[in-house]
Amino acid sequence: MGEYNSKAMLSVELKINEKLYKANPQRTDLGRKILQHSILMIDELGLERFNFKKLAKRIHSAEASIYRYFENKHLLLIYLVNWYWEWMRFRIELKTMDMEDPVQRLEGVISCIVDTAKRNTNIAFIDEDVLHRIVVAEGTKAYHNKAVDDQNQDGFFLSYKALCKKVAEIILENNADFPYPRAMASNMLEMANNHIYFAEHLPRLTEVKASGDVLRQVEQLLLYFAWRLIKPDHIADWPKMQGSGKIPSSNGLQHS
Repeated sequence: MGEYNSKAMLSVELKINEKLYKANPQRTDLGRKILQHSILMIDELGLERFNFKKLAKRIHSAEASIYRYFENKHLLLIYLVNWYWEWMRFRIELKTMDMEDPVQRLEGVISCIVDTAKRNTNIAFIDEDVLHRIVVAEGTKAYHNKAVDDQNQDGFFLSYKALCKKVAEIILENNADFPYPRAMASNMLEMANNHIYFAEHLPRLTEVKASGDVLRQVEQLLLYFAWRLIKPDHIADWPKMQGSGKIPSSNGLQHS
C-alpha cells in the first residue's frame, strides 16, 4: 500500500474487494462524496432509515449516479466496514514496523485497535470517528446475514481475515504455543467495539464507564485480557497498576 507515512495516505488508496462496487469511489470526486456523506447519514439515521434517494438529495446528485457506484446500501455498508478494517491494518503495520520487542508490538496492536477511531485529517473524505460509530453500531450486519456464505465465497471479508491474521501473528510472537491466536485476535477486535457500545447503551454489561475516557478504558481492558491469556507472567504487577489509578478497579456492579 505504498510508503508507511502519514503523507502517503494523501495519495494511497486502500484496496477494497472489487466485487463490492461497480466503480471505484476512491478515484472520483463524486465517489468520495458518496463515501463521505453516506458515513454521516448512516450515523445520523441508522442503516434501516438510510437509502440512496436520501443520499442523492444530500449530495445534490441523481439517485442513478449512486447506483453507478454501488448496487445497494448493504454492499455500501460492507465496503465502508472493509475500508475501516484495511485502515486499521495499515495503521498496525505503520506502528509496529520498527518495533522488535514482541510485547511492544502487541501493545501497539491494541493501541491501534482502539485509537483507529480517532479522526485523521489527512483523509478528508472519511471521518474515522463517525465511521467507527457505524462499525460499532452497524458493523456486525456486514457478516451477520443470510447471504454471508455466498459473500464469503466472493471474498467480501478478506480484509477482516487479513487483519485478524496480522494480529494473530503478533500474538504468536509473544507465545508460540498459544493455542487460539485467531480466536483471540477476532475476540479482541469484537470486544473493543462491544464494550464501547455497552458503555454508552448497556452499562450493566461492562466495567467501562461512559463518563470517563472510554477508549483508554477499553485499551486497558484489552491489555488485561490479552496478557492474562497469552502471557500471564507479564501482568504479575497488575494489582499495583490498578491501585495506582492506571487501571480501573471494580468497586461493585453498576445499576443502570
